[in-house]
Amino acid sequence: MADDELWKKRFRTFLAIRLVGLATFLVGIAVAFSDLVQPGGQKLIGGLLAVMGALDAVIAPRVLKRSWERQDK
Repeated sequence: MADDELWKKRFRTFLAIRLVGLATFLVGIAVAFSDLVQPGGQKLIGGLLAVMGALDAVIAPRVLKRSWERQDK
């Protein structure tokens, strides 16, 4: 039973990291192309946020999976 709880917790963590990355990406797009920060958009800051969000959504779960694999051995 504890094994099921562990995997549920890991799945929720994995999903949360992906969702935070996606949200950061979308905020970056909004900052770059809307009037959130300044009229006309803030392309540099928005672009950086979008890249950070994309990397977070793609790379962070892989790093987390590797660390879980090391813990399980």
